[in-house]
Amino acid sequence: MTAQLSRHNRSHLLRRELLGAVGAVGVWSVGLAGFAPAAVAADVQSKQWYLDAMGAEEIWKSATGEGIKVAVIDSGVNPDTPSLKGQVLKGIDSAEAEGDETDDYTGHGTTIAELIAGTGASGGLKGLAPDAKIIPFRISDTDFQNKNKVNAFDMREAIRGAADSEAKIINISWGSEFYSTETRQAVEYAQSKGKLLFAAAGNTGHKANKEEYPASYVSAVAVAATGQDGKVAKYSQHGDYVDLAAPGSDIPFWCDKTFKGYCDGDGGTSAATAIASASAALIWSAHPDWTANQVLRVMFESAGRGEDWKEGTVSTYLGHGIVRPGAHINRGLGKPGAPNISPLTNKPTGGGSSDPAASSKPSAPASSQAPEGKPGADAAVAGSSTKTEDDSQLGLAIGGVAAAVVLAGIAFAVVRKRRSA
Repeated sequence: MTAQLSRHNRSHLLRRELLGAVGAVGVWSVGLAGFAPAAVAADVQSKQWYLDAMGAEEIWKSATGEGIKVAVIDSGVNPDTPSLKGQVLKGIDSAEAEGDETDDYTGHGTTIAELIAGTGASGGLKGLAPDAKIIPFRISDTDFQNKNKVNAFDMREAIRGAADSEAKIINISWGSEFYSTETRQAVEYAQSKGKLLFAAAGNTGHKANKEEYPASYVSAVAVAATGQDGKVAKYSQHGDYVDLAAPGSDIPFWCDKTFKGYCDGDGGTSAATAIASASAALIWSAHPDWTANQVLRVMFESAGRGEDWKEGTVSTYLGHGIVRPGAHINRGLGKPGAPNISPLTNKPTGGGSSDPAASSKPSAPASSQAPEGKPGADAAVAGSSTKTEDDSQLGLAIGGVAAAVVLAGIAFAVVRKRRSA
């Protein structure tokens, strides 16, 4: 089935143009961006550099994600890794293949779950929201589809299943170049149910940089990746559909389905999406009565930006900025605003769980070096909970070096996005 689309036909309010695309099953890719030899579990937490950069220990004194359930739509989640024991609830195998949602056929979904809610037991990955719980929804990537008989509609069914579950947050660290009306409607349905859905922007920013779905759907929060230098990663896809950024480079992950060790490398926009989801879980656990709109608005308003970043603009590389849950939790930055107005569209969503209602694979591998002087490659810090004399200054030391916000190139910002479904 083909669907040629134009954002201008859909709404005159839309700022960006929507590329025409062919709806298809398959060609789903994971958001891992290259890897190196395995790292032993005892050493893996020392490589989670962003936890210190974000002031996680200080955040955890006030919020840990307790009471928040996160749906992880991915390759499955292994509940028996030391870091996930007791953290994984009953889910659904939307792929309808051999095994079930606890049979992770690549290790990708388990990594994502640990980055969100891992306890860090036995030296495993420590989640940014360690008291959150995971609800796994297994879907199939292209390789898995080629080897197994699967449900061709697993992505959209997983999204709808997650929307109907007790999860408040939906994490999709996958992407495809192919637009699907049914999957878009599933994302809109999730928004109508009051869910907050984060999706990986993709890892071909240094190549084709084509829009990926579901991240590019209006009701999804598209997440880009940054590195330890505070700059957007070379591989991270960009465009005016990007809503937020989060650390994604130099983050370890499970090497494969054997779960014998973690690999060094780049978690890519997959990892960044997990960290954004965990940030939302922290904020929501601190304010359990808030709606998804309020949580997201606070994330936007408290995101890491520099003094040269004009108010009322968004970056085509970093969206509203880099997630900083500590800036809100510890310093009170960001106001929740109206419970039923979406910060993505500035339109009502029906009391906080609104908008009418409305298959897959993970975001493709990529390299991790940020290009020198890349046009429009915005630099920014990776998140701060440190108080400064002037709250417009980010003042965070990353890797022992003070991170100053630098605007590199010409295409830094676009007019504030006004998007509608």
